[in-house]
Amino acid sequence: MGPGSYLTPEEAKEFHKIFMTSFIIFTLVAVGAHVLVWMWRPWL
Repeated sequence: MGPGSYLTPEEAKEFHKIFMTSFIIFTLVAVGAHVLVWMWRPWL
């Protein structure tokens, strides 16, 4: 267990799984929004 960590290794793995899933969903939504805006008004 690293310094300043109050999670057990199992809790840390669960947190990491949820964090990565949320990050991937956020990234996909952001990319999708950019594609839609690009189709509406290309900026380059």
